[in-house]
Amino acid sequence: MARDEAVIGCTGVLLIGTRGAAGPGEVLVRIRGGSETFLAWSAEPLPVGATVLVIESRGHRQVNVMEWVDPLDASAGDPGDAG
Repeated sequence: MARDEAVIGCTGVLLIGTRGAAGPGEVLVRIRGGSETFLAWSAEPLPVGATVLVIESRGHRQVNVMEWVDPLDASAGDPGDAG
C-alpha cells in the first residue's frame, strides 16, 4: 500500500499509547471529512489521550507521530504568566 500523504500534518488523539521503539499505539485522526485510525509510532512513549501531530506516513495505515500542543489553544497556557 502506498504512503498516505493526506494524513501528514493532521492532528489526532492516541487511543492506545505508543511505546517508543518497543512498539506502536493507535491514533484517531480527523481526515477526509471523518475520522480514521492508524497504527502510531513515536520516538518516545506517549500516553493514551495525548494529542499528536502526524509527521510521516509509513504506508499500510501506519504513521509516525510526535506530541503536539496547539500554540493557538488558549487553555494550553496563559501568556500573561511569562515573567
